Amino acid sequence: MKSFKKDIIILSKIVKMRDTNKEDIKPVSASELPPEFKKFDKPFGLEQHEFNRIFIGYITQTCLLISYFYFIPFGIISPWFIVINGIYGYIGGLGITVGCHRYWTHKTFKANKALQVLMMLMQTISMQYPIFKWCRDHRVHHKYTDTDADPHSAKRGFWFSHITWLFLPKHPEVEDKLKIIDISDLARDPIVRFQSKYYWELFTVLFYILPMLVNQWASPELTLLQNFIIQHARYGTSLHFTFLVNSLAHMWGDKPYDKEISSSENALVSLLAVGEGWHNYHHTFPWDYKAAEFGYKINVSTMFIHFFAMIGWAYDLKTVSHKLLVDRINRTGDGSHPLFNHAHAHDKTPISKDEKHSETSLPTWGWGDKALSKDDVVITETLFTSKRRG
Repeated sequence: MKSFKKDIIILSKIVKMRDTNKEDIKPVSASELPPEFKKFDKPFGLEQHEFNRIFIGYITQTCLLISYFYFIPFGIISPWFIVINGIYGYIGGLGITVGCHRYWTHKTFKANKALQVLMMLMQTISMQYPIFKWCRDHRVHHKYTDTDADPHSAKRGFWFSHITWLFLPKHPEVEDKLKIIDISDLARDPIVRFQSKYYWELFTVLFYILPMLVNQWASPELTLLQNFIIQHARYGTSLHFTFLVNSLAHMWGDKPYDKEISSSENALVSLLAVGEGWHNYHHTFPWDYKAAEFGYKINVSTMFIHFFAMIGWAYDLKTVSHKLLVDRINRTGDGSHPLFNHAHAHDKTPISKDEKHSETSLPTWGWGDKALSKDDVVITETLFTSKRRG
């Protein structure tokens, strides 16, 4: 209890701190990871895939089926429950798309401490493991897409990339790359560490207790078991929407920015996954805060970031310049983009040393990746460079 109070005091001080905007980060090896990170290698003493099989597989998928094929068709629950829990699930989804994905994984923008805490709490609602674990897996996915080192490689089939990768032991290549991927920024992030230390306590309150109390208030006749099933149905629905980014968006759609990679532009996925379906663009330019070329086009996550940028909580939003965009469309695109010009595509203009390096080396996972070419860094634009950081 004393330790928890101490951590709460530290966290409150962090929220009040002004962001110093320093980038003094040194690499951290797997053996040097904070102890609060390591406990998730075996949640509750189980291997990760065993815990996933029970919690996500048996429990959640069963509750999902009961809810959609019994509760809803037979009027066991009110349609309002679908709306209320859908909104709550959407909040958790934004915690993933904006917080875990665009902020912590790809470092596409900066946020003051209050926004970081808000995104951390929203991410906890989603129950997709702590921030550090989600980000570590996703950086490996970007760095080694469609290889044996990709945690959910689309080359292994739709269902594997969609969900069954969670139920199987990790490929040895994945295990190796997880040990060397750079997460030094996360290891030194006090909010990420706080979440990891108290993850299961935060999860219990935000995933179960809070929404179940709201449901019970709205419908006192609801039984505890029914309430439990509804929570897992919400969870299962949000998971399948999220996982479409790993499966559907790596298999179907246009590739206007890079025809050599599996990720594709998929409007349906963007609609269901809060703006994350413009995936060919995202894998080509993972450091763009929009994760898409067009700002508000089926992209609620971008709207969320813009709102907080306008009130000064988000700033230094990284975005791809028009020149870099057009050059890449014409050099590697599949010709489906309106800006594609066949004459320009065959232009023999010399490619700089940094451009050659970026096209022949491993892909980058985002703005903090040292493999990102200097040309790309220089030509990237920064929006909302406000000094208001809270």
